[in-house]
Amino acid sequence: DVLGRELVTLVNEIKEPGYYKIKFDAGNLSSGVYFYRMEAGDFVAVKKFVVMK
Repeated sequence: DVLGRELVTLVNEIKEPGYYKIKFDAGNLSSGVYFYRMEAGDFVAVKKFVVMK
């Protein structure tokens, strides 16, 4: 969240190379701005998303 708290971990395991899709249910989150972080090898990306109810 905006305060830097980790709310959920969707995947925390080593995967073989390939294409993966993960569904995330934000139904239990309050409206607001959240950030997600993706890591794969040397790749790291942090993006934001908005929940509006």
